[in-house]
Amino acid sequence: MSTSDKMADAVQLKEEGNKYFQNQNYEEASKSYSQALKLTKDKALLATLYRNRAACGLKMESYAQAASDASKAIDINASDIKALFRRCQALEQLGKLDQAFKDVQRCATLEPQNRNFQETLRRLNSSIHEKLHVQFSTDSRVQKMFEILLDENSEAEKREKAANNLIVLGREDAGAEKIFQNNGVALLLQLLDTKKPELVLAAIRTLSGMCSGHQARAMAILHTIQMNCICGWMAVEEEEISRAVCNLLQTIIDALSGEDKREHRGKEEALVLDTKKDLKLITSHLLDMLVNKKVSGQGRDQALNLLNKNIPRKDLADHDNSRTIYVIENGLRKILKVVGQVPEQPSCLPLTDNTRMLASILLNKLYDDLRCDPERDHFRKICEEYITGKFDPQNMDKNVHAIQTVSGVLQGPFDLGNQLLGMKGVMEMMVALCGSDREQDQLVAVEALIHASTKLSRATFIITNGVTLLKDIYKTTKNERIKIRTLVGLCKLGSAGGTDYGLRQFAEGSTEKLAKQCRKWLCNANIDGRTRRWAVEGLAYLTLDADVKDDFVQDIPALQAMFELAKTSDKTILYSVATTLVNCTNSYDVKEVIPELVQLAKFSKQHVPEEHPKDKKDFVEKRVKRLLKAGVISTLACMVKADSAILTDQTKELLARVFLALCDNARDRGTIVAQGGGKALIPLAIEGTDVGKVKAAHALAKIAAVSNPDIAFPGERVYEVVRPLVRLLDTQRDGLQNYEALLGLTNLSGRSDKLRQKIIKEKALPDIENYMFENHDQLRQAATECMCNMVVNKEVQERFLADGNDRLKLVVLLCGEDDDKVQNAAAGALAMLTAAHKKLCHKMTQVTSQWLEILQRLCLHDRLSVQHRGIVIAYNLMAADQELAKKLVESELLEILTFVGKQEPDEKRKQVVEAARDCLIKCMDYGFIKPFS
Repeated sequence: MSTSDKMADAVQLKEEGNKYFQNQNYEEASKSYSQALKLTKDKALLATLYRNRAACGLKMESYAQAASDASKAIDINASDIKALFRRCQALEQLGKLDQAFKDVQRCATLEPQNRNFQETLRRLNSSIHEKLHVQFSTDSRVQKMFEILLDENSEAEKREKAANNLIVLGREDAGAEKIFQNNGVALLLQLLDTKKPELVLAAIRTLSGMCSGHQARAMAILHTIQMNCICGWMAVEEEEISRAVCNLLQTIIDALSGEDKREHRGKEEALVLDTKKDLKLITSHLLDMLVNKKVSGQGRDQALNLLNKNIPRKDLADHDNSRTIYVIENGLRKILKVVGQVPEQPSCLPLTDNTRMLASILLNKLYDDLRCDPERDHFRKICEEYITGKFDPQNMDKNVHAIQTVSGVLQGPFDLGNQLLGMKGVMEMMVALCGSDREQDQLVAVEALIHASTKLSRATFIITNGVTLLKDIYKTTKNERIKIRTLVGLCKLGSAGGTDYGLRQFAEGSTEKLAKQCRKWLCNANIDGRTRRWAVEGLAYLTLDADVKDDFVQDIPALQAMFELAKTSDKTILYSVATTLVNCTNSYDVKEVIPELVQLAKFSKQHVPEEHPKDKKDFVEKRVKRLLKAGVISTLACMVKADSAILTDQTKELLARVFLALCDNARDRGTIVAQGGGKALIPLAIEGTDVGKVKAAHALAKIAAVSNPDIAFPGERVYEVVRPLVRLLDTQRDGLQNYEALLGLTNLSGRSDKLRQKIIKEKALPDIENYMFENHDQLRQAATECMCNMVVNKEVQERFLADGNDRLKLVVLLCGEDDDKVQNAAAGALAMLTAAHKKLCHKMTQVTSQWLEILQRLCLHDRLSVQHRGIVIAYNLMAADQELAKKLVESELLEILTFVGKQEPDEKRKQVVEAARDCLIKCMDYGFIKPFS
């Protein structure tokens, strides 16, 4: 290709980019400019392309890229005023105020009359002074705080206040740097040595702030404090301190691994630090904590939480699972040791109610993170060797530990647990322990049997022998704790038919008897919490039966006992409570029954699933009402807040399903909001399984559609609601989800311009516009109403002003629809657009030949709100241009306005009549009509 051809192509690509830019498609514009840059060496064109790409960078908030492009344009032409100003804007956003000030100063020198430059100059000047003031005051504040903390004679209250001020300072970048430079880390270590809880917490939290988003500082702090010292603090009994140290360590891990996406400024951008060694060191110390007897149960839980959060891959598309492989090689046996702990044994490590479950979840996550069969086989062999190594005919405690380990694996990677059940001697040992005289042996064996009977198709031994074994223990034992557990095993085996009324495992009435016993134990406060938890586990299976769930929801003391257990520190109950509530609200997935297939199945004598009469809609609605009355929302809100790996994505999905079922009736949504349901839903819509996030977003949409957003989602939380709602606009979602998401966005967009800006930022506008073309009346109406609120925003107005699109034409044509609600919303949007821009008044008359007929129909509409909006549009057109006004006066519109203006302005019609009279006065001002005396 010749140089002239390349040049022509580059110019064409530049023009193409300019068109994209005018249509606000900044990404495509940037691509066009980038392609053009490769084709030309002409300096003037290069400068223009870099300058234009910088403008795209500013619009897309890629400020570093924008500054770089503008600099390249300035290198070609030092007096390029547009490039200078664009670099100034980018540098200001990057916080480099002094450099931005120099650029705008140069702009103002080149164009002294430009008001925009003068205004920016003033603004930056005051910002720089403010920053300097803060910097100097920060310096003195740090010194003063350290003086108070160093002085042993200073009052305790003053020291505490100074320590708390340090926390606040540590969260600011400048403050953190000052503490760091003033020997602050050594000083904070001295605070830790005081062993006073308030000062220790303040020191840990200050360190967290200093590490946040700053890789080099986090690395330096880790090396100064040393990992064994951090683990020592995390190992303490005090929950608050242990949790704070866990947060510190998570902040360090985020900073080292680059998970903290904050913009780094200054010299650090130039440093490339090798953090892999430090991350491995942290992992190694956490694994050592798991089996250390000196570590408290609380500390062990925090170590497991950190491993759960940071070791498995977050995205399986990333092929690097080296962290998991490292943990399996160096720590799998340690995790298995925790899983196999028996609290009743004297040699047991310090545990909390959650420790073993956290370890099981970690096993599950590690096993799921393996990429191939050889890796899974290696994992299984380590488990098999560990378990067989514990079997000892001479030592019953070791055998109990082996079976408890199998039990723990069954609660984690079930397929692997199933394989371990098939190992020689495991099943025999379980049977032997069931017949043991020791209570702890029976407890472990029964729990293992329960976990083994999770999936019927796999647990063939359990199906054939389990019921008999459990029934024998249930009849012979006098121990309530064992009785409850055996009952849960029977419940699990008895719930095999699921919700199918025709596939009941036990005789009629047996399931209700089991459930009644479970409810009785649940309400008995004299039984320990760990054992009552098993009663909830039993109900989680039995409530698949419609009679059981209906009786349970009517038993208010049992319901509230379950809610109270869900709010305790024992988080292992979360899944069982969530499952029970899913069953009670019928929020599980139900396969659609096709009548033709049912007939076919009956004809071929196949089993046809039957629905229980109490699973019908009216019964479900009554159950939902009772749950709301009993206070289910506050329980769900408490469960969502559980800061633990035990709150798995599967549990979150169950909670989202329950919320969606509870939000079904619009009349109940006020109660849900009042009890904090709106706030609780947000995290469920952001994190979890894909199904769970969609269900939670749908529940959010239902609440956002009918509630005051300031009350439902107080403070900044309301901005977090936008993204889940926008995702519901996806065409893969069903019509109801699209519709309710649009209603929710309509309500939010009517609140503030900041919310409208957030909706635009989440790229919702193209979707809203698409639904305005929808054939479905309700979807079209909801989208038009949403757009009616959105057009108040200047950026949205710019889209209507841009050439080469049919946005305005669509709104005008929607004003001519037969549907009142669509007309009302479209006329509202058109009234606001024509009031905002005269250009749109002219454009309206050019987009369709039917515009005048549509306007006349609006001004004659039976519905007063539509009529009022039509007359306001007419006024806007008249006010925009005398020629336009003349065109309207020469049509039948004058007659319509005269007729409306002559009517009596009663309470209902006042606005309409006044608007018509304003139009007539405008015509008189132009001299088109004369007053009639």
